[in-house]
Amino acid sequence: MIGRIHGILIEKAPGQALIECAGLGYEVDIPYTTFFHLPDAGQEITLHTHFSVREDAHSLFGFAARLDRNVFRLLIKVNGVGPKLALAILSGLDAHQFIRCVEARDANSLVKLPGVGKKTAERLLIEIADRIGQLEGQFTPGSLPGTPSAAPARDTHSPRDEAEAALIALGYKPQEASKAVNRIADKDMSREELIRLALKNMIPAG
Repeated sequence: MIGRIHGILIEKAPGQALIECAGLGYEVDIPYTTFFHLPDAGQEITLHTHFSVREDAHSLFGFAARLDRNVFRLLIKVNGVGPKLALAILSGLDAHQFIRCVEARDANSLVKLPGVGKKTAERLLIEIADRIGQLEGQFTPGSLPGTPSAAPARDTHSPRDEAEAALIALGYKPQEASKAVNRIADKDMSREELIRLALKNMIPAG
């Protein structure tokens, strides 16, 4: 099991980071809540990881805080929740927000996440509530691997276009993504700021 990776951030994009460690480049799938805290390319980074081995793929998932990684592990144990949906959940809600939803039995906030229907939300609340004790002592913010970075100096597409594409990749409909970004878009906003604010407006904290 690969539980942590430390190296140099080579590339980053919503949903994935490329990290060089001991001469090897590791592609790490990440939730957007971790993407927001990635440092600039070329800087050192440490992520808490979960290594998944399947017949058709070997995947490495990375998280800014240990609690996020551990919540991800609880999520993928829930019937019908795979790594892709678990990442989508932790992209819309960070670990602390998700735990608050579980404690408050807040299904309404969960169903606003792409891919989470009413039955899945109810299953999450029931099964995660039974396992929440495994996270005892971890309900404090973890140290982050870096500070939110500014927009890249050179982008092929505008921050607004990339923010919309990121929301669509997360599972939102194109018209929903466009509407959410246009509602808060400002010419001086970076891609990361646009995505963060759009998600915040689309998924209000419970």
